[in-house]
Amino acid sequence: MADLTVLHNPRCSTSRHAVDVVAGAGVEAEVVQYLRTPLDREQLLDLIGKLEDPPADLVRKDAYFDQLGLDPDDVVTPDQVADLLVEHPRLMQRPVLIRGDRAIIGRPKTRAEEFVAGR
Repeated sequence: MADLTVLHNPRCSTSRHAVDVVAGAGVEAEVVQYLRTPLDREQLLDLIGKLEDPPADLVRKDAYFDQLGLDPDDVVTPDQVADLLVEHPRLMQRPVLIRGDRAIIGRPKTRAEEFVAGR
């Protein structure tokens, strides 16, 4: 079993950086392309429970978010975030790094480096 899981979008430079950091550190990791293999609601709620960041930070507030007519107040609770990301996985912030009972959003890039190093 991998020491670390990276929820990854290969089209994102910050996500690619996290995967490179993991490889460079020689850490065994499972890399999950979450757009190809989306997390279900239960997995998302589990992830949110481990997340060191507020649940709302897991949602990208980008042009697509606006296009859907969403407001940041619509995605505050774990349930709201999970429901939205089940329906629209592309709104999930990336990368997400998970180790044991801890998870972080790897933004800025230095967060991924610190997490992989065990800090």
